[in-house]
Amino acid sequence: MKTKRSDLAREFIENALFRIEENMRMLQKSLDFLKEEEVWKRPNETSNSVGNILVHLRGNITQYILAGLGGAEDLRERDAEFAVQGGLSKRELMEQIHALMQEVKSALKNLSDEQLTNYYKVQGFDLSGAGIVLHVVEHFSYHTGQIAFWTKSLKNRDLGFYEGVDLNIKNKNGC
Repeated sequence: MKTKRSDLAREFIENALFRIEENMRMLQKSLDFLKEEEVWKRPNETSNSVGNILVHLRGNITQYILAGLGGAEDLRERDAEFAVQGGLSKRELMEQIHALMQEVKSALKNLSDEQLTNYYKVQGFDLSGAGIVLHVVEHFSYHTGQIAFWTKSLKNRDLGFYEGVDLNIKNKNGC
């Protein structure tokens, strides 16, 4: 059965999927520069390690998309995400994020207009389906930026996210 979706909803979901893929690419590039022990290093006592951020993203995205929109049981233990201090390699962390994102992408591709406009109670907030998708993309991007910043700080180097792309090209009106 084909999902009923307007052009606007289709465009919204396609862009959300594009942003998710961009964040996955940037996460992988960042982690490629880090040594195993750096994944769990905290910049200071009030900040999180890259490992904690990845565990946190898994919890948040699962709660919002799979439980919130998808109706799965909400098993999230948010405080535990920040208490973890190791035990997973960067490969394992990325495998978990990749597996989760495959589920998320499948769920997003199958959302109907009705699901995007219905309201859901997630983490104490009343959000539309579109609001949930927007939250997940924004939250994922925010933490991807934190990981990139911490990686740049540790390695004192550009991560090459847009290597070979001229980002100085001027906009032109119309497409």
